[in-house]
Amino acid sequence: MGVPLAEKIRPKTLDDIVGQKELLSENKPLRRIIESGKIPNMIFYGPSGVGKTTVARLIAENANMTMHKLNGTNASVADIKQIVAETQTLSGINGILLYLDEIQYLNKKQQQSLLEYIEDGSITLISSTTENPYFYVYNAIISRSTVFEFKPVTAEEIKPAITRAFQLMANELGLKLRLENGVVDHIAHGCGGDVRKSINTVELCILSADNDGERLSVSLDSVRLLTQRSNMRYDRDGDSHYDILSALQKSIRGSDENAALHYAARLIEAGDIISLSRRLLVIASEDIGLAYPMAVPIVKACVDSAMQLGLPEARIPLGEAVVFLATAPKSNSAYLAVDAALADVKNGEIGDFPRNLQNKHFDGDEAKEKGQHYVYPHLFPNHWVEQQYMPDPLLGKVYYEYGENKNEQAAKKYWENIKKKK
Repeated sequence: MGVPLAEKIRPKTLDDIVGQKELLSENKPLRRIIESGKIPNMIFYGPSGVGKTTVARLIAENANMTMHKLNGTNASVADIKQIVAETQTLSGINGILLYLDEIQYLNKKQQQSLLEYIEDGSITLISSTTENPYFYVYNAIISRSTVFEFKPVTAEEIKPAITRAFQLMANELGLKLRLENGVVDHIAHGCGGDVRKSINTVELCILSADNDGERLSVSLDSVRLLTQRSNMRYDRDGDSHYDILSALQKSIRGSDENAALHYAARLIEAGDIISLSRRLLVIASEDIGLAYPMAVPIVKACVDSAMQLGLPEARIPLGEAVVFLATAPKSNSAYLAVDAALADVKNGEIGDFPRNLQNKHFDGDEAKEKGQHYVYPHLFPNHWVEQQYMPDPLLGKVYYEYGENKNEQAAKKYWENIKKKK
C-alpha cells in the first residue's frame, strides 16, 4: 500500500510547517518550549489538518522522547496502561510522549485514569481536540496542561505546499507537469484552511490528470469537478456550527448586511436552513425588537416560506430575511427588560401580589382591608388609571427603558402625555 502524499511531504522541521506563525515563529511561546527540551503537558485545540499532529511529532523528536499515538474514539484504559508500562523499558529512558488525538471522545472515567499518569510524571501528554477544551476536557487535565490554539491556515500560506505536492508527485512519476492557471488558487481557497485536505486534493488531481506518457496536464475544470462542494468546515454539533451562528447574529446586530449574507450562505451551503431559520427568529426579537415590531411576523413568513420550498429555493426568502434584519433599525430594550425581570425572580425578589390584582372576590377574617379595590382601566379616559401593579418590595423598580428609535420614542411620548409625566 502506497504512502499517502500528505505523509510524504509532512514537515521535517518547525520552519517547514505551514501557518501557525503566532505559535511557532522565532521567540513565540510554543517554539521556546519546544526548543527548551523540557516538555510540559499540553492541549492543542484547533480544526483538523492544521499541523497539530506534526508539531507533536517534532516535539518528540526534538526531546528524543518515544512517541505513542492514540485516538480518543477508540482508545481504552488498557491502551494507556500498556503505554505507561513502557516507561520501565529501554524505549522509556528519555520519557514517553503520549499524543492523544480527539481527547474529547474519552469519557470522564478514562480521562481520570489518564490524570493519574500525568500527575506522577509517568508520561507527558499532548492531547488534541477540534472542540473547545474548556467545554469537553476534564477540568483536572486542563489545570495540569497548557492550551495552545491552532488556527485555520490561510490560502496564501497553503499555496506553496500545494505547488510542492504537485511537483513531488510529478517527479516520482518521472513526468513533466502542466497546471492550468487557477488550479493552485482553487485548491487553496477551497480547502477551508485544512492543509491535509488540500494535499489529498492534489493527489486526486494527479491520479485523474491527462497523461500522454511525457506530461501530466491538470485542468481547472477537472479540479472544479473534484471539489464540487466547498471543503468548508462545518459540523452541526461542533464549535464551528455555533461560531457561524454567532458571527451571523453579530453581523446583523452590527448592521453589516454583506457579512451577514456571507455567514448565512455558509449555513445554506451546508444545508442547515433549520439552524439559520431559528437564529433569524431570535434576532428579530432580540436585536430589532421594538424598533420595528413587525420584524417578527415578516421573518416568520420568510422562514415558513423557506421550509415549504426547501433548498435550493429556500435561499431566496432566507436571504431576504437576512438583509431585512441587517438593515432594520435596532433595539434590545425588550430583551434587556425581560432579562432584568428574570434576574429578580431568580434572586427571590418577588413579594406578594397587590390586593387589587389578586384573583379572589372574598375576604377572610385575616384581611385587614376588606374588598379587592381593583380599578378597571377601560372605564377611564385613554383606558388608563393609576393604581399599584408591582409587589410592595419592588415598587418603583424599572426594567424597561425606552429605546432611542422612532417607534419606542413615539410610545414614550404617548404615555408621558397620558400619565402626565415630564
